[in-house]
Amino acid sequence: MPVSQEEAFARIRLLRSPHVGPVSFRQLLARFGNAVAALEALPEMASRGGGKGQVAPEALVRAEVAAVRAAGARYLFHDDPAFPALLAELHNGPPILTVRGDLALLQKPAVAIVGARNASAAAISLARQFGRELAAQGRLVVSGLARGIDAAAHEGALAEGATAGVIASGIDIAYPPEHAALQDRIAAEGVLIAEQPAGTQPQARHFPSRNRIIAGMAAGTVVVEAAPKSGSLITARIAAEAGREVMAVPGNPRDARARGCNYLIREGAVLVQGAEDIAELLDSFTGSPRSRFREEAPVFAHLAPDEAAETIADAAPADIAGLISSAPVMVDELIRTSGAAPSAVQLALLEMELAGRIQRHAGGRVSLI
Repeated sequence: MPVSQEEAFARIRLLRSPHVGPVSFRQLLARFGNAVAALEALPEMASRGGGKGQVAPEALVRAEVAAVRAAGARYLFHDDPAFPALLAELHNGPPILTVRGDLALLQKPAVAIVGARNASAAAISLARQFGRELAAQGRLVVSGLARGIDAAAHEGALAEGATAGVIASGIDIAYPPEHAALQDRIAAEGVLIAEQPAGTQPQARHFPSRNRIIAGMAAGTVVVEAAPKSGSLITARIAAEAGREVMAVPGNPRDARARGCNYLIREGAVLVQGAEDIAELLDSFTGSPRSRFREEAPVFAHLAPDEAAETIADAAPADIAGLISSAPVMVDELIRTSGAAPSAVQLALLEMELAGRIQRHAGGRVSLI
């Protein structure tokens, strides 16, 4: 069912309000049925959580909407049929995206290709080949428009099909600046995606969020070349946590840029050497990845996004404030320790989050701010 203009504006305003993140946004919609009602209830909920809730000013949101339109972009909500289906499955996936380009491409089977910014010439050539051959098969090649591997994968895909570029800035900001032409070409021939509000300059904290979109859109993530502690490995971890395929290209152990990929393979990622290897894995993907690369995941933590959203609608908050400290703890541990219903714990956390008292971490963990 199409979202009314009033509801669309309220959703944007809700997400831009202080202390409202992807998880709390969905829980608020589930509890109140729509964003208009959620905005009205936000101050009272924050007050119950021990703080003072604030709502994003209307003027600020109107300016953002105008900037999105001026950039030739549009908003895409998480429950829109055009929203990438696999991305919608993430418990902390973005509720709202801004996009430029052909939305129909978001329904293609997607593969993410990521890697080092200071990549070797051989790795750049291979990433370009991967992008070209996978796009020629009808796949949407997803990457982050960074220097090195990302740019090569985009260029290869554009030569034979289409690509999706996910940026850490607003939809109207080109980053890095030298990729402005490539970013415009992706918007014209493929699809450009941003989560941050229009006008937002990229900051370090935005890149992990961008990486979860890259991994979340695709059934599999391929790491071509990467250092052991790099954003590419963060993307691989997110893909593993989401139950997607993680693939890596082996490299010379004497090259520091290959150590990240070699580590992934040692830990259970699937070794790939050509586009045919990638295609074979993705064509047979049924939701159970062959890669054994895993991060430690909570057993119960986020309940499951749909179940949490449904049960929180009629819940009363649990008394769990005394159980939370500055050390991150899993939500399922709070449920076990408190003995309260999962929905009651989720509602208490929601109120505390809106009050600015807690923050959420990867793996379904929370801590006091």
